[in-house]
Amino acid sequence: MTVVVGQDTAKTRRELEVNGQKIAYYSIPAAQDAGFGDFSKLPASLKVVLENILRFEDGGFSVSTDDIKAFSEWAEKGGQNPREIAYRPARVLMQDFTGVPAVVDLAAMRDGILGLGGDAKKINPLVPVDLVIDHSVMIDEFGNPRAFQMNVDREYERNMERYQFLKWGQTAFENFRVVPPGTGICHQVNVEYLAQTVWTDKDQDGIEVAYPDTLVGTDSHTTMVNGLAVLGWGVGGIEAEAAMLGQPISMLIPEVVGFKLTGEMVEGTTGTDLVLKVVEMLRKHGVVGKFVEFYGEGLDKLPLAQRATIANMAPEYGATCGFFPIDAETLRYLRQTGRDEDRIALVEAYAKENGFWRGAEYDPIYTSTLHLDMGTIVPAISGPKRPQDYVALTEAASSFAKVVADYRGIDVSDAAKDMLDEGPAATKSVDVRKSQAVKGKDFDLHDGSVVIASITSCTNTSNPYVMIGAGLVARKARALGLNRKPWVKTSLAPGSQVVTEYLEAAGLQEDLDAIGFNLVGYGCTTCIGNSGPIAPEFSEAIAEGDLIATSVLSGNRNFEGRISPDVRANYLASPPLVVAYALAGDMNIDLSSEPLGQDKDGNDVFLKDIWPTNAEISELVDKTVTREAFLRKYADVFKGDEKWQGVKVSGGETYDWPPESTYIQNPPYFQGMGAEKGSIKNIENAKVMLILGDMVTTDHISPAGSFKESTPAGKFLTEHGVPVREFNSYGSRRGNHEIMMRGTFANIRIKNEMLDGVEGGYTKGPDGEQTSVFEASMAYQAQGTPLVVFGGEQYGAGSSRDWAAKGTALLGVKAVIAESFERIHRSNLVGMGVVPFEFTGGDTRKTLGLKGDETITILGLDTVKPLETLDCAITYGDGSTKTIKVKCRIDTQPEIEYIENGGVLHYVLRNLAKS
Repeated sequence: MTVVVGQDTAKTRRELEVNGQKIAYYSIPAAQDAGFGDFSKLPASLKVVLENILRFEDGGFSVSTDDIKAFSEWAEKGGQNPREIAYRPARVLMQDFTGVPAVVDLAAMRDGILGLGGDAKKINPLVPVDLVIDHSVMIDEFGNPRAFQMNVDREYERNMERYQFLKWGQTAFENFRVVPPGTGICHQVNVEYLAQTVWTDKDQDGIEVAYPDTLVGTDSHTTMVNGLAVLGWGVGGIEAEAAMLGQPISMLIPEVVGFKLTGEMVEGTTGTDLVLKVVEMLRKHGVVGKFVEFYGEGLDKLPLAQRATIANMAPEYGATCGFFPIDAETLRYLRQTGRDEDRIALVEAYAKENGFWRGAEYDPIYTSTLHLDMGTIVPAISGPKRPQDYVALTEAASSFAKVVADYRGIDVSDAAKDMLDEGPAATKSVDVRKSQAVKGKDFDLHDGSVVIASITSCTNTSNPYVMIGAGLVARKARALGLNRKPWVKTSLAPGSQVVTEYLEAAGLQEDLDAIGFNLVGYGCTTCIGNSGPIAPEFSEAIAEGDLIATSVLSGNRNFEGRISPDVRANYLASPPLVVAYALAGDMNIDLSSEPLGQDKDGNDVFLKDIWPTNAEISELVDKTVTREAFLRKYADVFKGDEKWQGVKVSGGETYDWPPESTYIQNPPYFQGMGAEKGSIKNIENAKVMLILGDMVTTDHISPAGSFKESTPAGKFLTEHGVPVREFNSYGSRRGNHEIMMRGTFANIRIKNEMLDGVEGGYTKGPDGEQTSVFEASMAYQAQGTPLVVFGGEQYGAGSSRDWAAKGTALLGVKAVIAESFERIHRSNLVGMGVVPFEFTGGDTRKTLGLKGDETITILGLDTVKPLETLDCAITYGDGSTKTIKVKCRIDTQPEIEYIENGGVLHYVLRNLAKS
């Protein structure tokens, strides 16, 4: 490799020659030499943002020299300088659950711009957009060789309307590609194929420029690609659409938390065990709205697949991203996964010339730091309902006993402790007799019975070390005669076809099949709530006994009501532990010391008897995970199978909305919209829709999974002639606002504190009687009454789903008042014209004694400034009043304009129409 560095006439543009090819780039050292400041101690993650500012400052994109100098001041101030900047990512990544409503919005904007007298073609992505269909496959069939094909057939049967619409989008919009169903999960496809680490494209002057690969995605786990040194994070669909249409992302220069890794993983532990500890530590530290960057000599012993697992879980620890700088391991992975050799040479040369390389001397300034010795990691799981609820495997059974005690109201005193330690016998149980599933054998279901064990999600299926490990556990268990318990629904849903290739090459897929982990599809499945139904006899038994049934999955989310309506306790675990729990079938069993079952001769079998060594795993990974496999499987990534090729497309520049469709409908956002913006309206005499607690996730606000015919969404579909079997899921119906409005705040586990002990999407209507949230909203809107929602800490945690904000807005909610907000949901609320407020001065919904019969007034919004504190007047049900201070979380000046326009898309649409 030859490298030549030259100087261009632009202020910070330089020229790089790699392997005889010349390419321009924007030089951070040159900016330093030009007197903009000292950037030598900036973390690599922040240098990516700085390069973005340099590049667009040179292009005249409303970027000032003060914006550049602010990064030097950040270092001088010890890692803090929250200056507002405009950031422009190189590309956008979407999946179908969030991508369908995004394309619906773009189609609706084309209609809207025509109504304003503009050109429909102006509504078109200006940056590359890739949409990967991965969220739609559901596990109807499992545990047999037919499972994959039958699930694929059902997927197309259910989702044909959506797929036709996406194919129309692919033909109607430029810069928009679709990766067909059955290919893989978007984040794994991104890491294994789409991402380049250093991107190349022509700039505004038509000159070929190299720059850091960056993106935003309409899925919170977009952060996974940070493991490959690609800066990316999740945003709501509305924010992604604005970015596609050329709108910069307004953000504050973030704090960067340095996480130092030292040592190396010890025998018997996995990358999943490591990431669960990282999640616990970072949640405790507090990193919401911050970058996290990993550094330290431990990275020399950490394969990129494990880095990607840690980066993937950034939403779980609350950070904007979890970034790993470019180093030798980055290059090794790019080569292994089939990237072009010239690209790899460019990545190395660019990183070293522009200060992005993590070498032995890498020692940046961080806002704060944490340290973890990887040699201290032990096997672990996380649950029962939050990813940060870390539990060492040795404590798993006793921890679950406490879950039972809390749910059953058992006093865990010294006297009761012995009873709890007895395990299943101490908990409520229901017999399921003579089930066909076990050929006539009797068995019990009880609190703690594992009814779902799923190897799923990009988080872990992207890591060959844990996937090969799971296969070896299956092989050893099979050899001893062990099998899954008959009540456990098992599944294997890899994040890419490469996983199947190396499992088959290692001969391990046959072993996984033998104990029920047959391939069920390539997609998110259980992790997104598409676990499919469990057997009716088990479901009925769980309901009859009100049992705490459990799931164990290798995913990233275990929120209440997400995995299955039959399951109350969900645990995250490594793929090998998922297999082990399927064999044990019971959370009450201490896998670290108690037998999983008996072998053919009746001898007890323990976890240590079937756990592979690190050497066994590494040998198979080295042998079977090859560059050739990646090249083969990604050769025709956009082509799809015969089913995809057979999907018919119709329509032109604008979409012909089929009136009979229950999947795709023209949303009401832009209908009747005028050419001029309005102003932010004060909130006067608003009523309370819901009072919610801490850690209310976007799953609580806008669930993704299945729903019953008795729900408002179910009633709507029934009235429109859709049989229950065809309901599909909320996630698949996100192109129809009528369904999603009815599904907002409809999670089966959400708890409205206005009601006594009631779970589900209920509140009080204008008459004071209990009713569904949707029906109450319609009644209040008919009266012209604005609504507010109260919440606790970390409101809107979890997925980046824009429908949590869209549904809130369509239900007539004008403000959400909470103790704190998660980053993406706050941004989404603003993007939909809903004003977020935070309590101040120690006030909370509890200290204020809110019951839900209050009237709320907030004045001063018509002249509000970013982050201003306003008066909130509360009139209680008994007529007494109190005024408190609330902080308006409209954080930046552009966000003021978004709200004035009714939302960010309205703002973009008006500007495009005028131009």
